Amino acid sequence: MKLDVSIVRTNVTNLHNREILRNLTSTFPTFLLTGISGLESAHAWISIPFCCLYTIALFGNSMILFVIITQHSLHEPMYYFLCMLSAADLGLTISTMLTTLSIFWFNAREISLDICITQMFFLHGFAVIESGVLVAMAFDRYVAICDPLRYAIILATSRIIQMGLLMIIRSVVLIVPLLLLLKPLYFCRANVLSHSYCYHPDVIKLACSDTQANSICGLIELILTTGVDIPCIVLSYILIIRSVLGMASPKERHKIFSTCVSHIGAVAIFYIPMMSLSLVHRYGRSAPKVVHSIMANIYLLLPPVLNPIIYSVRTKQIRKAYSVFSLQNEQT
Repeated sequence: MKLDVSIVRTNVTNLHNREILRNLTSTFPTFLLTGISGLESAHAWISIPFCCLYTIALFGNSMILFVIITQHSLHEPMYYFLCMLSAADLGLTISTMLTTLSIFWFNAREISLDICITQMFFLHGFAVIESGVLVAMAFDRYVAICDPLRYAIILATSRIIQMGLLMIIRSVVLIVPLLLLLKPLYFCRANVLSHSYCYHPDVIKLACSDTQANSICGLIELILTTGVDIPCIVLSYILIIRSVLGMASPKERHKIFSTCVSHIGAVAIFYIPMMSLSLVHRYGRSAPKVVHSIMANIYLLLPPVLNPIIYSVRTKQIRKAYSVFSLQNEQT
């Protein structure tokens, strides 16, 4: 019996070593994605709430896009930015949905480096775009409250298009070098990723060659996105608060602040999970793997699910547009 156990252990070790060698010598290393660590036997049941959340995210953001595009009364700067936010949320949802559900349904965990890089391009790219959109929405609120007479001039349609293109260009310029630097790396450690999708810091940890250039590039990307965007949003709200506090009427103050609640909610549900996941990766290595899995899914599911709900509930014009759209459908 002891001999059989020794043989089994030896075989497992040999298989593990061969997998490491294959990743070290292969031009196309493969990785294993992880669902909810420790709950693999319940993946079929766990897929049910995930399917519900993905459906809410896809339907909610698609409806906002459709309503804003088709209802001419919503062709204003604030709603154009909301359209961009919904598009970014759809991109985030679709970029991870296939791998996550494949793990839950078919235990399809294996993913090649090239597909991993492609997924990271869309995942991190849409995350950078969404961060930029949140800055643009903060600027929109600042202009609408602090300089309302010049609102239509400052945020003309042509300028909004330029801002949208700038967000896309910034995303591509920052993400592409980060991902190209992964290609020369050797991966010779255990190739199991912590999440149900490829996440750049997670992939980097598996490399056994020098990752200094990757770390520097990652730091630059972080500074030029979160490091710039969050101070810009904070500055916008400092200027808004200063302007609003100068108003005499408490009722008017409340009315103006209420127009910012939806955006503040969108900022909170995007940046708080993002920062929490980054902290877990940097300082929470001793944390249970299930914590990594849950934080990773919250980071990418919370904004696409909650943003349409927040803006639908808080924005009277969106609710009115839904009603008009429903009446038009009933009449046809």
